Amino acid sequence: MNSKNPSSQSLVESARETLRIEAEALLAAEKKIDNRFAEAVESIYRLRGKLIVTGIGKSGLVGAKIAATLASTGTSSFFLHPSEALHGDLGMIGPDDGVLAISYSGESEELSNILPHIRRFGIPLLAMTAGLDSTLARYADTVLDISVAREACPLGAAPTSSTTLTMAMGDALAVALMKKRDFRKEDFASFHPGGSLGRRLFIKVEDLMRKENLPIVEVRTPLKEAIVVMSEGKLGNVLVTREGRLEAIMSDGDLRRALMREGFEMERPVIDYATLRPKVIRDTSLLASDALAMIEEAKVQLLPVVDDSDRVKGLIHLHDLVSAGIKSDRPLA
Repeated sequence: MNSKNPSSQSLVESARETLRIEAEALLAAEKKIDNRFAEAVESIYRLRGKLIVTGIGKSGLVGAKIAATLASTGTSSFFLHPSEALHGDLGMIGPDDGVLAISYSGESEELSNILPHIRRFGIPLLAMTAGLDSTLARYADTVLDISVAREACPLGAAPTSSTTLTMAMGDALAVALMKKRDFRKEDFASFHPGGSLGRRLFIKVEDLMRKENLPIVEVRTPLKEAIVVMSEGKLGNVLVTREGRLEAIMSDGDLRRALMREGFEMERPVIDYATLRPKVIRDTSLLASDALAMIEEAKVQLLPVVDDSDRVKGLIHLHDLVSAGIKSDRPLA
């Protein structure tokens, strides 16, 4: 086969080999993790300020990702480009901060140029490098080894295995720091209020419940009038109360079943065809995600919200939960 026109199978094998080489690099690095890693975690944990991540080229791109991951998991961090640092941005580094410098060779000129200036600040300097005898390693307080046996690139030129390992090492730091801080999902959500986890942990029933124009009728209301209220409410349900206290719910499903019963009469009280003692929500501070789980478990479209005396305060509807981006944690059947 012409090498300029590789077959589909050869492309598949190339992909598999790339993943295999990079996986081997990660597994080899796992065996080299030692107390220096713990020292790095402790050093970052003790910072009263920020952790500044810096690097050039591919290391810089990976460093930006590491800084973002750290920042979103409880470690105040940002990325600083070494060239910009030489032209004024060193002023972004404070006396309570620390620096994580990344360079595979440890000899990147732009990075090497700022190391003496970082050192004179007297702050912790951590390094990720394969050059354990490099300029960067000599300046650093703690060195994390990111050397790989080979790159996945067939030319051995493009950073592939090495950047994968560097990113994974950054993830390892972030995860270890999460454990050190006892960082919980509630903490993560506070940094991601717009994400699905943030919505699950912060949006409550009181934020989404309907309080006005509720479809409510009294227990003695004739069924035909209750149907009108149900239709106008456009929720497929009507709440049935006795002197303001919830007694039952009549859904469109209840109505269809009633039509099949002998002796069905439109003039009979709605309570005769409604579902008694429906599931309700009493605590408006309940998470909206928990309300969704209750709705799914009960196989209904809505849940009334009542006070301790069963007086109707509002209702929470499936459509409102879904529209707000609330998702259930229950696995699909």
